[in-house]
Amino acid sequence: MHIKRYRVILVIALTLMSRESAVYVFGQAPTPTPDRMSRYLDQAGGMTADAAAALALENNGELQASRKEVDAMRALVKQAGLRPNPTLNASGAKQISGVDNNAMAEVMLPLELGGRRAARIAVAQKELEAREYELANQERLLASDVRLKFGEALAAIKKLDVTEKTLAAAKQGYELVAARVTEGKIAPLEQNIFLVEVNRLQSIRETVEGKVEAAMFELRNMIGMKPDDPLRLRGDFDNLIAPLPPLAASTDDALRERPDLQGARTVEQLAAARIEQAKAGGRIDASVKAGYQRMDSSFPVSGFDDHGILRPVQDVFHFFTFGVEIEMPVRNRNQGAVEAAMFDRQAAQRRIEFGELTIRREVATAFAKYNRAARSLSIFQNGVRDQANANLQVIWQTYELGSRSLLDYIAEERRFLDVENELIDAELETYMADIEIMRAVNAPELKKK
Repeated sequence: MHIKRYRVILVIALTLMSRESAVYVFGQAPTPTPDRMSRYLDQAGGMTADAAAALALENNGELQASRKEVDAMRALVKQAGLRPNPTLNASGAKQISGVDNNAMAEVMLPLELGGRRAARIAVAQKELEAREYELANQERLLASDVRLKFGEALAAIKKLDVTEKTLAAAKQGYELVAARVTEGKIAPLEQNIFLVEVNRLQSIRETVEGKVEAAMFELRNMIGMKPDDPLRLRGDFDNLIAPLPPLAASTDDALRERPDLQGARTVEQLAAARIEQAKAGGRIDASVKAGYQRMDSSFPVSGFDDHGILRPVQDVFHFFTFGVEIEMPVRNRNQGAVEAAMFDRQAAQRRIEFGELTIRREVATAFAKYNRAARSLSIFQNGVRDQANANLQVIWQTYELGSRSLLDYIAEERRFLDVENELIDAELETYMADIEIMRAVNAPELKKK
């Protein structure tokens, strides 16, 4: 009677299991403890990969500091456009042993000839553009890193889910085996063997959950959250992995839009602007000046004035002064500065060429990795997982019929768990290759929200 009851339980379990996408032998696919999984995953109100990236771009301290540096560069552009201030010179002289004295005030205004001001503004603007592209590149890299870490955390959570369900199924199997041992149908050794397997799965679960917690802590740190702030993820690799555009179009987009390459081009333009600035500094410059001079002078003799009165020879004289001060670039025409700026421009051109080659390689590599990873994932989904499921069912059935040992079933269960974890690894690899394409092309629009 008891044997028949166990047979009925087994048949029902196998029937239910064949209707589930996840594979578990004992009864319906067990559900993990809600409190444990809900700590990490919430498909209704959790945080998506795009939301995590946006939060990181907003809260990252290094980016905030870089944005302040960009603001400082904008202020320097404003400063570069200001004209030089006039210079006021005031001086005086007093005769030591006499009454003569002299006072003079003079104003001088630099003219900035030779395109000095325009060249200075151009250099400041190119420095600002280069800093802005540097900031954009930092944002590109951080957003990709956050999405990669999100994928690692999601994969760890999925592995924990698989381990939880496998453990729950093993516990059900252990209860069935224990009942048969109690009734004397099988040897107690099989119960002990199954108990060892259950305990091993419990140990694996603790290790896997530790990896989940570590990944979640790292993700919190990247997006600017405190370690004790609540964080739950939302999403699945099926929705996160998006179709890709053609390789040629992606390469063209990367060569046109990548901020690091645009920054390299701007650095080349900055070097050209510095060449013009150095040349302008070696041209003739001038300053105009104008002033007023008051001179009180006398002589140690006396003379008669218009009224015939004898007076000392003394008078006050007033002068208006003017002139031009010209800087003559005869020996120093900024030859060294011009030559150095030319070398800087050549170096920037070489970096542009190397950057273009690097981007082509990165895009091609990312596409190759994605194609191989996607094929591997397809094989796992269509040709490995289902077969592993069927094998596990057959091994359990043959064990029940006495044709296989419990050790055969446990070995097959371990292989099945390995297949589930390898499937998650294949999903993660495909997702990471997709993110690498995003990073190489600088095209976040490739991702589905």
